[in-house]
Amino acid sequence: MPTSPATASAEAAATAVEFADDTLIVSLDDGRELRVPLDRVSWLGWLRAAAPEQRANWTLEPRGFAVYWPDLDDGIEVRHLLSLARLA
Repeated sequence: MPTSPATASAEAAATAVEFADDTLIVSLDDGRELRVPLDRVSWLGWLRAAAPEQRANWTLEPRGFAVYWPDLDDGIEVRHLLSLARLA
């Protein structure tokens, strides 16, 4: 049975997070890598303004549906990152 893009996106899970300067890089369990330039996404200003130590302290929510930064008390759902793919 074919899988629609919406279904495939909904099932993608984060497996790792890193930063290259002001670009958020999230690895997904399906082999994709999302690169999000923080200066181009206004609602990620909290992450852009974070110290490197705060950015480095992240956790994955159950089943990788989101990334959470405890020091910043904020996070991002994978489905929202996928909606930004055209910015990369």
